[in-house]
Amino acid sequence: MKKRNYIITSVLVILLVLFFVADLLFGSISISLSDFFKTIFGTQNDRVVHEIIVNYRLTKALTAVLAGAGLSVSGLLLQTLFRNPLADPYILGVSSGASLGVAVVVLASSLAPAVLLQSGWAQIVAAIVGASAVLALVVFFSFRVRSVVSLLIIGIMFGAIASAIVTILQNMSNPDFLKIFIAWTFGSLSSVTWSYMIVLLPVTTAGILFACLLQKSLDGLLLGEKYAASLGISVKRMRLLIVLTAGILSGSLTAFTGPIAFVGVAVPHLARGLFRTSQHRILLTACILCGAILLLACDIITQIPASALPLNTVCALLGAPVIIYILLKNK
Repeated sequence: MKKRNYIITSVLVILLVLFFVADLLFGSISISLSDFFKTIFGTQNDRVVHEIIVNYRLTKALTAVLAGAGLSVSGLLLQTLFRNPLADPYILGVSSGASLGVAVVVLASSLAPAVLLQSGWAQIVAAIVGASAVLALVVFFSFRVRSVVSLLIIGIMFGAIASAIVTILQNMSNPDFLKIFIAWTFGSLSSVTWSYMIVLLPVTTAGILFACLLQKSLDGLLLGEKYAASLGISVKRMRLLIVLTAGILSGSLTAFTGPIAFVGVAVPHLARGLFRTSQHRILLTACILCGAILLLACDIITQIPASALPLNTVCALLGAPVIIYILLKNK
């Protein structure tokens, strides 16, 4: 089994490198391998090619890796906490809180044109504030309820309230501002620049590394809270840490990329199907690799001139058949 896991991991690492390079080469303007290596080694004389690779495609590819890995790890944490295979990073309402923050900035500007807060940072800060507010409420109620099912329902209700307020703002806004908000909800990797990466990279990396530190306790939770408590695991403390880690990952990524559906709920199942294990030591690494590869592949498809599909649409079309196949194969 160990040999098989090493082989699969090696293949995934190779695929990750290949898809990362392919994401830099393919697009509306094709880049040759020679131009790519010239840019990497600093011998590129064509400023246009250098600009495309370094300041556009490289940040986009890095964002795909971070978003794919972060959302997949967040989904795995919540599926373990709630012992629910349908749990995803947005089930606690954090994404809806981020959407509400952006909706207030973008859609409310149409009601008060003197306050035009549609710069990139304004939307990001608003999304972070909205996500943090919902996350803080969920954390507060995590101390008040004993059952994780009750916590799950509370998160869903907060998400429903935030979505309802967003709908009200949509009905009151003018079509031009509504288009800006709808485009944000489609999800995008291309809006992250190097100035944004300074914030996104350390936050996402820290969240993933912290999740890896919880692997033994996560294995204990799989067998139930009572069994975990008998092993000396503080269930309330673990619940808080999981909610915080998953919320920070999903909230920060949503703020910078918009809501990216499907990845967080599907990739953990893909990881379990490939490695045939429930050990989080293996699953966390598998989710990081599979999530990054999946989102890179989706981004490559969105760059095909003939497709011009939103990122969320490609994620569902590409990933859903794979997950169905894995589940049927493993019965």
